Amino acid sequence: MKLLRYGPVGHEKPGLLDAEGILRDLSGLIDDITPHTLAPARLAALAALDPTRLPRVEGRPRLGVPWNGTPKYVAIGLNYHDHAVESNMPVPTEPVIFPKWTSCLCGPDDDILHPPESTQMDWEVELGIVIGSRARHVAEADALDHVAGYVLANDVSARDWQLQRSGGQWGKGKGFDTFGPVGPWLATKDEIPDPQQLDLWLDVNGERKQTGTTRLMIFSCAQVVAYLSRIMTLEPGDLVITGTPPGVGMGMKPPQFLQVGDLVELGISGLGSQRQRIVAGR
Repeated sequence: MKLLRYGPVGHEKPGLLDAEGILRDLSGLIDDITPHTLAPARLAALAALDPTRLPRVEGRPRLGVPWNGTPKYVAIGLNYHDHAVESNMPVPTEPVIFPKWTSCLCGPDDDILHPPESTQMDWEVELGIVIGSRARHVAEADALDHVAGYVLANDVSARDWQLQRSGGQWGKGKGFDTFGPVGPWLATKDEIPDPQQLDLWLDVNGERKQTGTTRLMIFSCAQVVAYLSRIMTLEPGDLVITGTPPGVGMGMKPPQFLQVGDLVELGISGLGSQRQRIVAGR
């Protein structure tokens, strides 16, 4: 099942994408897609619906974040060996964890604001894990039982604030407004039987920058969820992004950073694609 939200910012309606790729309206059945909706029993009830009986949504409406009310946005850094190398950082022996503020969340094709405070804006295509049921001290073998589904995410980053001006806190450069495009849809677990078999890609202005596969993650999705559940309680609706493959701007020689007017396009197999224009922020 592919769940999504569509409509103007702040007025999104719940929907789903049927097997033919047709957008269907869920607002006659539920008010919104929230952490409560992501509970296993509620997802099972939605999955039992006949999508063809739901109203068809015409046109190409704006898509928002696929669920509303994310409690926490947690990111894993340096989770691909070659990305750690290109970043001139040690390959981690335990997951590197940092926060992204939930206020950075935006729709998959929304414009990204280039903050005037930064000159080193970068891109990162990532697989996101969406928690469906409370996870605390769970075993790796049981970790994915607590997952509602998966999403495509762009971990937009201001490298100068992440590294040179960080004060040791990566989150400084990760949470500017619009630095969290997510979607176009949340694919429930039945859509993604093995999250370690997904291909990732990202283009800037039509030029391929990143090509990767989740097979090469240092810490798997199950390992990440189990690890995080030991140091925090994961709640329904929490978003965990799992790191990016090599090919980011700061790793190029010379480094390349995003400028106003640039176009970023990215995707993950089974999770759709995103398209964002960089615009001047203020």
